[in-house]
Amino acid sequence: MSAALYAKAHRTITEIKGPLVFLQSVPGVRYGERVTLVDSAGNKKSGQVLEVGEHAIVVQVFEGSDGLDKKGTTVFFSGDVVKLGLSEDMLGRVLDGSGNPRDGLGEIFPEVERPITGSPLNPVCRQQPFEYIETGISAIDLMNTLVKGQKLPIFTGAGLPANRVAVQIARQVIRQSKEELIVVFAGMGITSREYNYFYKEFQDSGALANSVLFLNLADDPTIERILTPRLALTTAEYFAFDKGRDVLVILTDMLNYANALREISSAREEIPGRRGYPGYLYTDLATNYERAGIIQGQKGSVTQLPIVTMPNDDITHPVIDLTGYITEGQIILSRELDRKGFYPPINPLPSLSRLMNLGIGKGKTREDHRQVQDQLYALYAQGKELEKLTAIIGSAGLGETERKIVRFVERFESEFINQGEIPRTIRESLELAWDLLSEIPRTELRRVEDKYIDQYWRGARP
Repeated sequence: MSAALYAKAHRTITEIKGPLVFLQSVPGVRYGERVTLVDSAGNKKSGQVLEVGEHAIVVQVFEGSDGLDKKGTTVFFSGDVVKLGLSEDMLGRVLDGSGNPRDGLGEIFPEVERPITGSPLNPVCRQQPFEYIETGISAIDLMNTLVKGQKLPIFTGAGLPANRVAVQIARQVIRQSKEELIVVFAGMGITSREYNYFYKEFQDSGALANSVLFLNLADDPTIERILTPRLALTTAEYFAFDKGRDVLVILTDMLNYANALREISSAREEIPGRRGYPGYLYTDLATNYERAGIIQGQKGSVTQLPIVTMPNDDITHPVIDLTGYITEGQIILSRELDRKGFYPPINPLPSLSRLMNLGIGKGKTREDHRQVQDQLYALYAQGKELEKLTAIIGSAGLGETERKIVRFVERFESEFINQGEIPRTIRESLELAWDLLSEIPRTELRRVEDKYIDQYWRGARP
């Protein structure tokens, strides 16, 4: 510990509450300043200044306050903000929620150090996204295309295979990009079983070599969950804007992050907002989500796929609601499709990618992409309504065309959505789409231009 750090040592703790330590006001201490706490036995813990008031200072302790006491604990203020050491040697490594190696492969020697809060991007310097990322999943690539620099959350429910989908996307984007793209994966509040699953899947597939994993376990200090996404995004910005690489950041589960934020807010006795979450939840989530993007004139990009669990499948839950406001669309996993045994159970109807049009079309995917997506969506929506009608009047009450549309829905779900873990290129997804559309009479394909129908439509089968 440096002499400068010892120069600002204090033993003026007035209260310890959960992960928070309250001290009397100290001159010169700044918000966000890095702190080291040493208990009476000489054990060290790290923390950060959370609040600086006229009469008191609040410090959040990353490892939790267990073992600390008011009289025997000394607090050292570093005079600097919390930073993360960064290096290309981080590739292939597994770290904990505080950025320390968890894989037993030794220390990482940093090339640079950066504040974990990141550097805010001037909106004028942001480059409009223009290039798509091929995930290998048809329900995403064709129906809700992911674009480099986008933030596209996955909304899931308890028990749905969101983690499996996340790992599949990570594995396939690295393979599709010929290992040019890097994945930064952050798990918050995950179980030991999930930890073993993530580690094994990344390692066995070879994706770990082009990935950095930050994994915070459920029995790790809650406060670490506040750090984990910030560490992951700082790492992503380093590889994107220092090294010129395209980076995909997967954050799971942002509900656990928000719940940790609520716990800290409760310990500070702040006035709660909706469902007990702090009133600044929107702002706090935005400080993470808005770190996606592309900078004009620079190589590299940061793309985000946050995974958020919907408690009781409630899409109006505050964390889900605010995430939807900040981000650029959503991918929604369906419990109905999951019960049918379909994987990945992505429901195209409520899903949306607001930047899709920027990344598709001639020279990128294919010129008929947008119209094929529109037609599939329209027929699927119509078919789902016809299924409800069929349950009332029976299939005998439907016309021939309507029966074909119901048949289209069955094939769309069982063949297009239910693709398993075998990746498809965008061309393969489009060819399968036209095969499904060939079941429908040409007169019903109102959202596709005749030139594409002439080229790709193979005629309705009897």
